[in-house]
Amino acid sequence: MTVKEIYTADLADKLSNGEEVRIIDVREDDEVEQGMIPNAQHIKLGDVPERLDELDAETHYYIICRSGARSLRATQYLEAKGYQATNVDGGMLAWKGETIIPE
Repeated sequence: MTVKEIYTADLADKLSNGEEVRIIDVREDDEVEQGMIPNAQHIKLGDVPERLDELDAETHYYIICRSGARSLRATQYLEAKGYQATNVDGGMLAWKGETIIPE
């Protein structure tokens, strides 16, 4: 199954241009504690199926993880369930934009 992908630099451009972008970070808690993209929603990969009710089928989501493998799986799953999702290629390892430490 082929999914839509976006490079981290292109996602950063969307954010800096003020586009309303919904990002879901599917990394584990300890990874997110090292920093995440501001305003990203944290839903661990294993929790995605049980938290689908938190997502809007009309909203486009950008899915990110550490390197791009887990986010690819999450993107495939969400698209199979009828959601609009794009995998962030390279993940947080490739992210050069702002990060925050969640509370």
